[in-house]
Amino acid sequence: MSRSRTSNSRKAQARRGIVVVVAGPSGSGKSTLVKRLLNEDRRLGWSVSYTTRPRRPGERNGRDYHFVSQAEFQRMIRRGEFLEYAHVFGLNYYGTGKNWIRQQIARGRDILLEVDLEGARSIRRRLPGAILVFIEPPSMAELKRRLRNRKTDTPQQIRKRLRTAEREMRAAREFDYAVRNDEIDRALNGLKYIVGAERLRVQR
Repeated sequence: MSRSRTSNSRKAQARRGIVVVVAGPSGSGKSTLVKRLLNEDRRLGWSVSYTTRPRRPGERNGRDYHFVSQAEFQRMIRRGEFLEYAHVFGLNYYGTGKNWIRQQIARGRDILLEVDLEGARSIRRRLPGAILVFIEPPSMAELKRRLRNRKTDTPQQIRKRLRTAEREMRAAREFDYAVRNDEIDRALNGLKYIVGAERLRVQR
């Protein structure tokens, strides 16, 4: 076989990265799971989302989110710079940058995303090979307790989040996997198994 043909064969067989999309109701613990998975799996890259919501204490721009103004977010929408975006509860925008993710998976890098239900649906349309993982709370009663204990939302916002959670739970069947987060270490192991299995998949 000629050197040129061998080179082309290797390029054709080059591994593309995988995109793992984690979603679930607010308060399900998905953010905690994502942070721990990133700390323990150095092969996973993290896509930092864009948002227009105010920065919370301890958050850093470029690490937790890219914090931008409403006007800048609208400009990015018009330029087609998002893989997905959403206007959450009619308050703030959240979005996932498109070009960086596509560059990373083309180079063989695995990427982890945390989005809401509509974001997961949008990514599935634009990246059919993405792996969708739904994080389930143990129960609605436990979800309500967690939201109250966070002390970041008003009672009205909590009620709205619980109504949204009920709708999201019904949509779990749209995902490839579901992980019940009743105990953090057990749920984390579930996520690890999913990522490991998808890395070994022969055909994507």
